[in-house]
Amino acid sequence: MIFAPMIRRAAYAQAPRSADLALQRFLMGALAQPAATAPAAGCSVTQDDKATTLQLDVPGLAREQLSISIEGQVVQVQSVEGAPRKVQRAWELPTEIDASASTAKLENGVLTLTLVRLEPVSKATTLTIH
Repeated sequence: MIFAPMIRRAAYAQAPRSADLALQRFLMGALAQPAATAPAAGCSVTQDDKATTLQLDVPGLAREQLSISIEGQVVQVQSVEGAPRKVQRAWELPTEIDASASTAKLENGVLTLTLVRLEPVSKATTLTIH
């Protein structure tokens, strides 16, 4: 003989079980932070007033095997074809990047990108009164 608890449907519909509420809180907390801002494994991001520094672990890759592109606010790092490892990462920063002042350095398998923020240029003009 099998005994199963009987729960009236109306009682369950009004108040979910505490386990259901705990699962819902966990999932909402995990999904509340977008993946783009969540720190990824092998990557660290630091920011200050003038620049953003990205450190990415790329062991086994040489300088010639990496390609870095900057377009507006987006930075892309990817390995070239034929590299021993496939790397493809992208970041979108809150401000535009000054590509001419930014630097990239590869030491001991760690790629360090120093991305200088582009200072907004005022487009206001002054008119002389005649």
